[in-house]
Amino acid sequence: MMTAIREVQVAGEDEGKRLDFYLAGIFAEVSRSQFKKMIEQGSVRIEGRTVSAHYPVKSGEKVCVEWPEKDAGDLEAEDISLEIIAEDEAVILVNKPPGMVVHPAHGNPSHTLVNALLFYCRKLSGIGGVIRPGIVHRLDKDTSGIIIVAKSDRAHAFLARQFKNQTMERVYRVAVKGVVQHEEGICEEAVGRSFLNRKKVIVKPSGGKDATTYFRVIKRFAKASLLEVRPQTGRTHQIRVHMAHLGHPVLGDAFYGVSSPWIARQAVHAFALGFIHPVSREKKYFECPMPGDMQTLLQQLEKEKG
Repeated sequence: MMTAIREVQVAGEDEGKRLDFYLAGIFAEVSRSQFKKMIEQGSVRIEGRTVSAHYPVKSGEKVCVEWPEKDAGDLEAEDISLEIIAEDEAVILVNKPPGMVVHPAHGNPSHTLVNALLFYCRKLSGIGGVIRPGIVHRLDKDTSGIIIVAKSDRAHAFLARQFKNQTMERVYRVAVKGVVQHEEGICEEAVGRSFLNRKKVIVKPSGGKDATTYFRVIKRFAKASLLEVRPQTGRTHQIRVHMAHLGHPVLGDAFYGVSSPWIARQAVHAFALGFIHPVSREKKYFECPMPGDMQTLLQQLEKEKG
């Protein structure tokens, strides 16, 4: 098994946090339970010594993680065209097309955003391991739009902290079934995996994870609505599950309730991203226009009569 060593220094604001929770906040791609197991196996050291998962970290301490890379497989760089929105020495912002998986996984070993990034730029953060280099956050396969990628471990950790602290500004354009009556609203229902279908996420008041989704109406059609959605948390399928729960499932999202003759995937587009730059510490904000299939969908909805 190959391993990689990652080292981070505890910031003052994180002092007192449990080690496993602290690491899960820094390395967003790995769960707390996974870190707990790594800590128990001795793969995590603080100032050269092993500690328990509930150890309270102290400001200034250096945490060293021995990262397993056994899943590297045959990951290859692939010459796949990418639409780069912006790029500098620390980050790359990409317009991910619908249908592209973000990183290799079971059933999708190649043709992913990571494969394309490895061809385009080999200088990527290693925090996510060799399977997820540079990947700070993910979008569903059939969700289009803006995604940020880190070139260094320092940039990755800084951006991951913003996601964890809910200070990253994420704005989506979402077309849903039905006419949403309120101008704006919020859904704060906890979500979690269904016991009957582990691929499906459901509203789960007991045993679910906290999830918060804000929305406002941009435009109403005869039988649908276009919303601006701002998720405050980053749970799997959160927007799709919350909108279905509110009685307005996302158009094209047959998995959570409603297909559409006008679009072959869920009508969810990551429209904008605002963040503090990991090097300059300046506030940055980038937008990404809706792709052709969503433009066509809105044109067709405009034509529909009530």
